[in-house]
Amino acid sequence: MLDHRLNTEHEELRRTVAEFAQDVVAPKIGEYYEQGEFPYEIVREMGRMGLFGLPFPEEYGGMGGDYFALCLTLEELARVDSSVAITLEAAVSLGAMPIYRFGTEEQKREWLPRLTSGEMLGAFGLTEPEGGSDAGATRTTARYDEATDEWVINGTKCFITNSGTDITGLVTVTALTEPIARSSEEGEFSSPRREISSIIVPTGTPGFQVSKKYSKVGWNASDTRELSFTDCRVPAANLLGERGRGYAQFLRILDEGRIAIAALATGLAQGCVDQSVLYAGTRRAFGRPIGANQAIQFKLADMELRAHTSRLAWRDAASRLLHSEPFKKEAAIAKLYSSEAAVDNAREATQIHGGYGFMNEFPVARFWRDCKILEIGEGTSEVQRMLIARELGVS
Repeated sequence: MLDHRLNTEHEELRRTVAEFAQDVVAPKIGEYYEQGEFPYEIVREMGRMGLFGLPFPEEYGGMGGDYFALCLTLEELARVDSSVAITLEAAVSLGAMPIYRFGTEEQKREWLPRLTSGEMLGAFGLTEPEGGSDAGATRTTARYDEATDEWVINGTKCFITNSGTDITGLVTVTALTEPIARSSEEGEFSSPRREISSIIVPTGTPGFQVSKKYSKVGWNASDTRELSFTDCRVPAANLLGERGRGYAQFLRILDEGRIAIAALATGLAQGCVDQSVLYAGTRRAFGRPIGANQAIQFKLADMELRAHTSRLAWRDAASRLLHSEPFKKEAAIAKLYSSEAAVDNAREATQIHGGYGFMNEFPVARFWRDCKILEIGEGTSEVQRMLIARELGVS
């Protein structure tokens, strides 16, 4: 039986991050959010706290923690703001983790110390304009130039987090390399399969163009952009992991990332409870606090139910990951349930706040704008249901 109670170390981390979120993030993030500015000051402080290095070994500049510690941190940050939380999530699980999981020793020592310190942010270039959920339909290409021992990359990526900040240092790009033929048992060759590989592209590389920031509904204090590559050349040594294993690599990264997004969504759902309980206890109508009304009490009870269940779901998936047990189905369940719980809680929190819930000065307005993307990013709700059904053997 899994025990999801926090040990002393994890509880100390949770409390430290919660205090940081309340004392540092909460007073400042509203202004960043409304102006659409990236919160460099807050990110620098997160780097000094070691949050970007939580799940990485000390030999690479990390804190020697685990993925559970990262997810615990994301939940506490998202209780206050999701822009800050997604900046950390993308930098760690999408930016640095692929290099740690699949990189050579030389790649790890070159990139990880700066990524784990927060001095540099990494990004993961997977999604394409015509790909969406069909990530296997990659059109970006990488041609190996034998004469120069370089990869020549051409294509476009979209919705890439942390890809255009002043401290972004690299983007790991999935690209279609040369299709190869597979031999059959009879010695004949079947039709070519699509060979997808992952390649590290440092920012500033000629041919690598970063577009202006998207105008987004939510996550307004995080960085999201479209990227284009036109005869962009990088050394052959920038290949991440085994050639042709890019598809398998990003499936692993997304499985882990779904646990992180579930933790973030849980934080948003719990933040809606926090703000609504506070408001219900102070807002008076018809001569008494609105929290005295059973209709409000039932809403709050259901909101707490969703947040609590979401927490159990992501902790279960994280525990399985840490114990090297299969976790794909549990990660999909956690991501699906928690993202929908966040949307439901944000809607109810806005309703409890009434007209004030529609005012951006109240955190729940920010939560409402931020929640919907959680049902889309790192695998839509529909994709999660497909994955769960597949793991049940019915697809």
